[in-house]
Amino acid sequence: LIVGPKTNVIMSLVASEGTAADTKFLPELVKNASRNFNIEEVSADKAYPSKKNFEEIAKVGAVSFIPFKSNHKANKNGSLWKTYYEFYYDNKEEFNKHYHQRSNVETAFGMIKKNYRNNLRTKSADSQINELYIKCLCHNLSVLIQESFELKIEINFKKCCENYVAQADSL
Repeated sequence: LIVGPKTNVIMSLVASEGTAADTKFLPELVKNASRNFNIEEVSADKAYPSKKNFEEIAKVGAVSFIPFKSNHKANKNGSLWKTYYEFYYDNKEEFNKHYHQRSNVETAFGMIKKNYRNNLRTKSADSQINELYIKCLCHNLSVLIQESFELKIEINFKKCCENYVAQADSL
């Protein structure tokens, strides 16, 4: 998941086998989220530092806040890897201010589990993926409704649907 830092709205989601390595999905998540959101920062845990991930995040104009493992080394001059590696080790306090936004994804997981149960009830893999997507859709609708009341925003669902269909047709 990629979630918004203030609302915990799910901006992008990929469902995979439980044993799949999450890091390979980050470029797709970032690309999909950037279609509808202005992404300024991406925080992720130590499973995610890779040259490809740093490059994909930079392509959408965002800054990476991904910690390095103790066995990682700074390599090639001028590379994003080296830039982020040096920032991580030379500016721990500043890095951590941004990195700890990562806890928002855990909050979103907790919200979904609390409101929609923490297990899937369907049996087949396709049904489970659909069930997961529906739970996430319900989560986003709940967040949207909550924010509309809190921020006093009137939402025109018909126009939202028309805009979404128009965007989908242009892809």
